[in-house]
Amino acid sequence: MAAVSGLVRRPLREVSGLLKRRFHWTAPAALQVTVRDAINQGMDEELERDEKVFLLGEEVAQYDGAYKVSRGLWKKYGDKRIIDTPISEMGFAGIAVGAAMAGLRPICEFMTFNFSMQAIDQVINSAAKTYYMSGGLQPVPIVFRGPNGASAGVAAQHSQCFAAWYGHCPGLKVVSPWNSEDAKGLIKSAIRDNNPVVVLENELMYGVPFEFPPEAQSKDFLIPIGKAKIERQGRLPRSSAHWNEVELKTL
Repeated sequence: MAAVSGLVRRPLREVSGLLKRRFHWTAPAALQVTVRDAINQGMDEELERDEKVFLLGEEVAQYDGAYKVSRGLWKKYGDKRIIDTPISEMGFAGIAVGAAMAGLRPICEFMTFNFSMQAIDQVINSAAKTYYMSGGLQPVPIVFRGPNGASAGVAAQHSQCFAAWYGHCPGLKVVSPWNSEDAKGLIKSAIRDNNPVVVLENELMYGVPFEFPPEAQSKDFLIPIGKAKIERQGRLPRSSAHWNEVELKTL
């Protein structure tokens, strides 16, 4: 009570100065977005932007996707652009490749990339090689996406990582985002690309939230495919920079 009464007796200027010294404000918390919602947001924006874009795969429509990545898209865009398929990867991957050759921009979801082995001929021999074999006359703007790699309790048929498999196939671009910003920026770039792009997502990361910077919230946000992204700006130690400078002068 003595401390309070002492504050009351002081002039207002002194009291406000004391409060400023003892209390501080923290910066507002950054927006947190899960990887799942970032991919959903990216596909939603591209579906809205370009009517040639459509999504097909098992349970992607009325069930909102096996991992809820396509949540809400069927209600927004309807049966013609969000298409549930039979359990036949070879069949619906072939439909998607043909649609891409005809000028559309399909997003072909595999419930897990382990099952893309059922459609490997369509992915490699049809999608990946057509642009080269046509002498650059026939682009195939298609995205193959879905969960890839090990997860929790999914046994042998859902646990392989196919990054090296697809990364060694000429004609394919392969991306594997890890945080929400990368997931949105890369899925949008993949959809706009005129070449087949394999987007390898990680099931364990779907529900993980990451800070989502203001620029990533823009509908125009893209992360270029094939260009290195600087996660954190750094600098060489003085000794290293000195020797690099010496080497450059020598050259």
